Amino acid sequence: MKEGMVAEVIGVTGHKGDVIEAYYARPLNGEAVGSVIVLHHAPGWDPWCKEVMRSFAAHGYAAIGPHLYHRHGPGSWDDVAAAARGKGFGAAMPDDQVLGDIEGCLAFLRAQPSSNGKVGIIGFCSGGRQSYLAACAIPSLNAAVDCWGGNVIPQPDPNRPGAAPSAVIDLTAQMQVPLLGIFGNDDANPNREQVDQTEAKLKELGKSYAFHRYDGAGHGFFATDRPGYRPEQAVDAWKKVFAFYEQHLQH
Repeated sequence: MKEGMVAEVIGVTGHKGDVIEAYYARPLNGEAVGSVIVLHHAPGWDPWCKEVMRSFAAHGYAAIGPHLYHRHGPGSWDDVAAAARGKGFGAAMPDDQVLGDIEGCLAFLRAQPSSNGKVGIIGFCSGGRQSYLAACAIPSLNAAVDCWGGNVIPQPDPNRPGAAPSAVIDLTAQMQVPLLGIFGNDDANPNREQVDQTEAKLKELGKSYAFHRYDGAGHGFFATDRPGYRPEQAVDAWKKVFAFYEQHLQH
């Protein structure tokens, strides 16, 4: 692969025809490549998430990250994220809206002349839940990665009665996409028991999946700009992510 990439903010047609911001990074190698949709974590469409997309491009993938809080702008990413989170995740990112935005990104990626037609998805935190949801709802995806997706099994919030997100675990029977799960054993959402329950459901239904769990790691342990970053665990887990995508997106 040639050293070089293009990375820029573009407009992508998402849910109900809305044009939303997306960060798009792709390698300059002149070859047909697999593609990845990157769903940001709850803190927002931040510099670290864009760094992830550039990393995918450096590894030979086209990567696009929709700004799922876009409709709560304009403004800097952190101000928009604060405004969105203040409304609660269910209102800030309704599942049907997120799926529409993902499908828009999927169509965009497959339409590019550099695409080999295969598209995966990865999400972190709230994005991990959304990646699991997409694996159940969008069968044309080729692979999905859930990085510590909270509320796959919904947890009621005592401070916001009735605000628990929908139970995407109940959609598992519809999943037709191979799934990789990455989790920290010190995480509180999802905690070990919730990951066990999710794995039990996948196993019961005969789904194609692999879960990897890391001692000494909590929520968001990939994020290099946060106190929870755990380099040893993150390096190993990223190797598993790239091996998974090599299997499902490049062959």
